[in-house]
Amino acid sequence: MTNLSEGEIAKRLRAKQRDSSVIFRRNRALGYVSNHIPAVVRYIQRRKDNLITTCIGRSFQVYTASHFRLLHVSGQHPDEITAMATDRWHIYTACNKCIYAWRAGKHVRHIYRGHSKNVHLLLPFNRHLIAVDEANIVKVWNVKEEDVYLEIPFKPEEFLVTAIAHPPTYVNKIVLGSKQGRLQIWNIKDNHLVYTFNGHESRVTSIEPAPAIDVVAVGHQDGTTIVMNLKYDEILMEFKQDWGAVSKITFRTDGPPIMATASTNGYVAFWNLEEKKIASQLQAHEDSITTTICLPNEPLILTTSPDNSMKLWIFDMTDGGARLLRIREGHTAPPLCIRYHGVRGNTILSSGEDSSLRSFSTISETLNRNMGKASYNRKSSKKKNRFEEDNHRMPPIIEFTTELTREKEWDNIAAIHSGSIQTTTWSFHKNRMGDHRLIPEHFTNKNRKDFKTETTCVTLTHCGNFVLLGYSNGEVQRFNIQSGIHRASYGKPAHAAAIRGIACDNLSQMVVTGCSAGLLKYWHFKEKLDKPFVVSKLSEGIVLMRCHRESAMIAVALENFVLLVIDMDTKVVIRKFEGHSAKINDVTFSPDSRWLISASMDTTIKVWDIPSSYMIDHFRVERPCVSLTMSPTGNFLATAHVNNLGIYLWANKMLFNQLSLRSINPCSTAPYVGLPTNVADEINLEESIQELSMDVNEEEDTDDEETLGEEVNFTYETPEQLSKELITMSGIAISRWQNLLDLEIIKKRNKPKAPPKVPKQAPFFLPTVAGLDMKFDVTQEKANNELESKIFKSSTLNNLTTFGNLLEETAANGEFERSVSYLKQMGPSMVDFEVKSLHPIGGGTVKAMLQFLKTLQYMFETNNNFELAQSYLSAFLRSHGTNLIDFPPVINALEELTKVQETSWEKVEEHLMYGMGVVAALRNFVQ
Repeated sequence: MTNLSEGEIAKRLRAKQRDSSVIFRRNRALGYVSNHIPAVVRYIQRRKDNLITTCIGRSFQVYTASHFRLLHVSGQHPDEITAMATDRWHIYTACNKCIYAWRAGKHVRHIYRGHSKNVHLLLPFNRHLIAVDEANIVKVWNVKEEDVYLEIPFKPEEFLVTAIAHPPTYVNKIVLGSKQGRLQIWNIKDNHLVYTFNGHESRVTSIEPAPAIDVVAVGHQDGTTIVMNLKYDEILMEFKQDWGAVSKITFRTDGPPIMATASTNGYVAFWNLEEKKIASQLQAHEDSITTTICLPNEPLILTTSPDNSMKLWIFDMTDGGARLLRIREGHTAPPLCIRYHGVRGNTILSSGEDSSLRSFSTISETLNRNMGKASYNRKSSKKKNRFEEDNHRMPPIIEFTTELTREKEWDNIAAIHSGSIQTTTWSFHKNRMGDHRLIPEHFTNKNRKDFKTETTCVTLTHCGNFVLLGYSNGEVQRFNIQSGIHRASYGKPAHAAAIRGIACDNLSQMVVTGCSAGLLKYWHFKEKLDKPFVVSKLSEGIVLMRCHRESAMIAVALENFVLLVIDMDTKVVIRKFEGHSAKINDVTFSPDSRWLISASMDTTIKVWDIPSSYMIDHFRVERPCVSLTMSPTGNFLATAHVNNLGIYLWANKMLFNQLSLRSINPCSTAPYVGLPTNVADEINLEESIQELSMDVNEEEDTDDEETLGEEVNFTYETPEQLSKELITMSGIAISRWQNLLDLEIIKKRNKPKAPPKVPKQAPFFLPTVAGLDMKFDVTQEKANNELESKIFKSSTLNNLTTFGNLLEETAANGEFERSVSYLKQMGPSMVDFEVKSLHPIGGGTVKAMLQFLKTLQYMFETNNNFELAQSYLSAFLRSHGTNLIDFPPVINALEELTKVQETSWEKVEEHLMYGMGVVAALRNFVQ
């Protein structure tokens, strides 16, 4: 069988992976900001802001430069991203011998296939894209047609391309840098070599055009930066940095003649080009700097690094140097211990191999906080020389415990460190490391004889006053966390072997300790501390202990990979779970203490149901889980894995779906589930190519693509009726039609106590049209007032209103919509007046009454304005019900209207009564 590399194994596992297990579904990953791929920046005119795109493995993230707010995350690529670039239309990413063009950072617009090896350099060139792969072939792609315009192969032993740039004003020309140190200018339109520069002997690592025409800066592997004139092949100036290769170069464009060069050890040098000397230095990162970009016309510089951080610096120091303005960062080394903090489940505390303690928000990245790195001397660490390593840094935190009680009064976090006897305290409220170092007196430097003893476990009491510590020599100590004073010792010592776990009950009455020899001892918290009152012997040595105080249960992991659940009240083993085949790394209870979730070095995570004593879920991940924790609300499971910088969230499907859980054989093979990504739903790139209806040429010639990273504001007008088969309401205020049914009662209630007072002089006014909107009635105005007769001429004996005239017009044209629109603009009083005016006694006509009923019939048949039709019909019958016997045509029209109205109401009644019946049945069932 052939030996497969780690990358090939990962690819095969991803091909067979599932989205979820029985209970948990992949949600997303926290704590990823950047990696070794350089970030790209683009200015968005509509936003008036720069957008920053960083790579995080198989996807990329887009941030705003103004607040470092995360806009969106791209879909998942098939493999790791190897290069990125951007222009005014797309974000380009290279992955697995292909290049993807993303529109608005969310949708794949083009895919360019044809490279034999992975692409490591990309350069957008107007309507073309220049790509350089590891086979040392330069290809020029047509962005729209997705075909190769030009292909230039190079011999690696003669010219191995390592950098590429396009100098401004150099039409159709690019500059290539090589591993041999030479530069070449190529005309990609004519496909010929324009000029070759001998250059430096060291490898070219970066080429950056200067703001001045014909000038570029070239960075080399040996730390040399050469500023040269391409037109005359002349070296203008040369600089040398002593701390390693030049990784990136950038120029300030806001005024000062400053060039910034980044190095591979985290330092940035700022060079004054007028004085030809160094202006200032800056330690920006702890790892190699992969991105250094001065934002256009702003005193800002952006840096990113593989240390999983992105920083924005501003030049406002008195000496012209830069200070930190904004930062977004995660762990620089894999996390070792994670715990939920708080009752809402919005914050996760995490300690990593970088000796730091951080809090991650599950709501927004802007709420993430860094509590700092553990230090033996915090003041000395702050005052250290920025070009020296911190010698006071403590070992990584391997375990910590938190409590909410007294959180704002004193430190509420206690942490133990790898191979250290010291226990540090931290304050979540103050977001910093505390001042106390908890060390027993006989372990201080002046009294210490045993230098091999270290702290192995820690827990805080529920009251938040005391911290209990277990040591590798078997001792158990109690400290006051507020003052840091030692308060008590348990036993002489408590165990003969190393302490592996320690727990305390909810009332601080009992302490339980376990050791590697398999002994479990129960101690009184305050009295009779010299010996335990109960001792239990387990079959194997204890690896770890976890306590669920609300249910008084302890989970104990043994060295033979067995899990035990012990009742603290009865002191007996109530459950035993077997199924893991390697060391158990961590265990956690669900909030209701129904489940026990365990993670092992066999890369499996298992869920045990405590009441039934069965395993109900298990799944296998790519890398072993080193720590896990369950949200206090039970909605998420958070895990941390070997050599992964992020924290992974798994959604509990039991809260959203009704699942039927069954017992699973613990020894069966667990299905493989891929780790969560930065997006909730993984996107298949092949299926995410958007089929746009508009012409590609027309679209890309406009500025529509400037919506990169911006929410596009489409104007969508909701139709008045989605479908004629659906019964549609009018959407107007409920008082406009409901008050019409009780208008007489409302008028009596609002009747004034005193008659209105007539003003002394009535002002001149223009006649207005009845309705909610103020409109002047100018329909009777004539052009020639002199010729108009002042004698009133009436063609009929009726006195129809404007609405009555509209109704009579519908008899000829059948346009009922105008009448409906006119009624919808009126208030309840005007509608009542118009309905009463339809009767011949009120000045109307029989024809107007017939057309009004036909208008209501039209509203019922079109299923539109359903509640208005019902209300208007009720007002009509209430006003004219007893007087309609004298008008047989109106009676016939009412009979037709009744049939249509009943048909419409049956549609609503059928579904309404069904819903009411279901609700009543459920209510009776619950009672």
